[in-house]
Amino acid sequence: MFGLLKAYKNYDPAAKSLFEIALLYPGPRVLLFYRVAHFFYHLRCFFIARFFSEIGRFLSGIEIHPGATIGKRLVIDHGMGLVIGETAEVGDDCILFHGVTLGGAKFEPVKRHPTLKNKVLVGAGAKILGPITIGNRVQIGANSVVTKDVADDEVIVGLNHRLK
Repeated sequence: MFGLLKAYKNYDPAAKSLFEIALLYPGPRVLLFYRVAHFFYHLRCFFIARFFSEIGRFLSGIEIHPGATIGKRLVIDHGMGLVIGETAEVGDDCILFHGVTLGGAKFEPVKRHPTLKNKVLVGAGAKILGPITIGNRVQIGANSVVTKDVADDEVIVGLNHRLK
């Protein structure tokens, strides 16, 4: 948890202390509830997992399914309305802004949500849909819609439009 708080402090110049981040920022709070929910999800205690997930959502406005896989030091900036689906995978040192959706594109019980590798930045309101892979160090612009794989070090804006 200390590494997560330091990641927020390094990222956000408005953060005055680790105590402030731990107590008042919704991202670390929802990630704590997610970690508990994820633990119970792997024990196949699905009701308890969803219960903790719902508490986190109620307190933060951020919905992370307990089945999702979240790496280290995920920074959720503001976060309200952010959704991470059940089979989504988020790598280390990623940054997600409010209104981001890591959503599914199928209804079958298969891998149906995106995989974000490490150091991915996703702008406010962006939608990343389906079982696609977003490479390392990718930047996705605000309100973009991404439905295809993205290679490492790309910048994506609009509807799958690459800048690099």
